[in-house]
Amino acid sequence: MAPLRPAALLVCFTLGLPLAVSLCQGGCVEVDSHTEAVLGHSFKITCISCKKRSETVAEAFTEWFFREKDTEDMVKILHYDYERKLEVVDPRFEDLVVWNGTKKVPDLQDVSIFILNVTYEHAGEYLCTVNRTLNFGDVFFHNVLVNKTIQVTVVPKANRDMASIVSEIMMYVLIVVLTIWLVAEMVYCYKKIAAATEAAAQENASEYLAITSESKENCTGVQAVE
Repeated sequence: MAPLRPAALLVCFTLGLPLAVSLCQGGCVEVDSHTEAVLGHSFKITCISCKKRSETVAEAFTEWFFREKDTEDMVKILHYDYERKLEVVDPRFEDLVVWNGTKKVPDLQDVSIFILNVTYEHAGEYLCTVNRTLNFGDVFFHNVLVNKTIQVTVVPKANRDMASIVSEIMMYVLIVVLTIWLVAEMVYCYKKIAAATEAAAQENASEYLAITSESKENCTGVQAVE
């Protein structure tokens, strides 16, 4: 979706009409989920299915399935829709799943979930399904089914990703470079000030010698006249 223009933003803030809702809502972007969960911590499994045309009226529901590591059966673990909300049907996930997706509209585009207190039993393959019905003016209805698979592993402690390592290295390099630059600037300024001070001292000495010489000449002239 293109960025909102100032006029569109004005409509968003001034009109309290359902007509402005589709104009003012943010765009949808599909991103991949993290796949490495840490034992004993919460973990978000991201699943986003964007609608191609945001102005089309639609309703959607999602169902999640799970195949535990070293098993073959893909078992349904939950169902979510706008009316009935979250229904967990697998005892292994009872009181451990929190909805983290779209909540206020029937058209679910973000169907992400949180798993609380991750255990090794939560490692495996997750299948996120989004069943969307597009409504074209109450005349034509079109059903779209989207499936997304996420492989989740569970580790005893968090592993730092490459981006954070590179950013930390760059930070230290930048600190060293700035420190060297600051020291060089201080040395340059010190030398410049010392040179200016020395030049001023030499100039003052020259003026003093000139004044002394002139005074002696004046004294000699006065004695000759006497």
